[in-house]
Amino acid sequence: MPAATEPQTKIIKPRTKAGKRALEKRAPKLVEDPKRALLAFGNKTSQVIKDVMTDLQKLKGIDSVKFSRHNPELKPFEGGGEAALERHCAHQNCSLFALGSTQKKRPHNLVMGRLFDFRLYDVVEFGVVRHRPVQAFGGGAALAQLGNKPCFVFVGDVFEADPVMRQVKSLLLDYFRGRQVESINLAGLDRVMFVTQHPETKHVLLRQYTVKYKKSGTRVPRTELTEMGPSLDLEVRRTRQPPVDLEKEACKQPKTDKKKQKNVGSDMLDGKVGHIYMPKQDVDGMALAKPKGTKRVRREAAADASAEKKQRGGGSGAAAAAAAAGDSD
Repeated sequence: MPAATEPQTKIIKPRTKAGKRALEKRAPKLVEDPKRALLAFGNKTSQVIKDVMTDLQKLKGIDSVKFSRHNPELKPFEGGGEAALERHCAHQNCSLFALGSTQKKRPHNLVMGRLFDFRLYDVVEFGVVRHRPVQAFGGGAALAQLGNKPCFVFVGDVFEADPVMRQVKSLLLDYFRGRQVESINLAGLDRVMFVTQHPETKHVLLRQYTVKYKKSGTRVPRTELTEMGPSLDLEVRRTRQPPVDLEKEACKQPKTDKKKQKNVGSDMLDGKVGHIYMPKQDVDGMALAKPKGTKRVRREAAADASAEKKQRGGGSGAAAAAAAAGDSD
């Protein structure tokens, strides 16, 4: 029998520049790129699930990859069923996924989840109770520009008190937040995603509105909301919490504080400012650079002083000669 092959632990370096750029693009960063979503279908689907997946692809835009064929091997809630899902997400560079299927026990099933380091992190299974697509709202969706960030509104303290609803809130924010930015223009907030829980049925109601800015006579415009779709009523069915070790690893914050340099700071314009400490100096005896005008004045003063000295020296010599002549007489 051939010897069992040991698992390969050697790090394979890229051989081409294109491969090196691809690895650098997938490497961890302090400010991550927008998370891509993988949209796939299970063994069987319904028209409701197809419409929901189409609307999810419209909301994600270019940050989504949609599979057109059925994938019966994708089963995130079963043991070993996440291997194929992790493989597809790693190949497409996606850290989010949405899996649509339908069964007799779970009709119109929508599974949404996240991955960390291409390992399955957490999963939430929804049942689509009611769906109204974007096309049913006319031209309201055309006013929202692709790439703008939505404003989220979660109504009720249930999204903080209930651990399942807290997981749903975190998943929806991570799925639709888009690119991470430090500041945003007011014109970029052109849509609002309104999420609430029905008090009787406990369904999660997801609505999206477009924002219209009207004149108000002040600097702050008056806003009006018009529903643009999609409209979703979701029933929370099954959830899968992240493993403790994976959650601890995913929640680590990178160290951004550099080693503090002595006597170096920054100003309001993010410029580097340094402090230099000098010993006390004697300015009076210091040889400083003097302008040419000062040199000319000194030369003239020196010439006048030498002429006056000569005059004084000539007068004293004549007086001494006259005194000597008188003594001889």
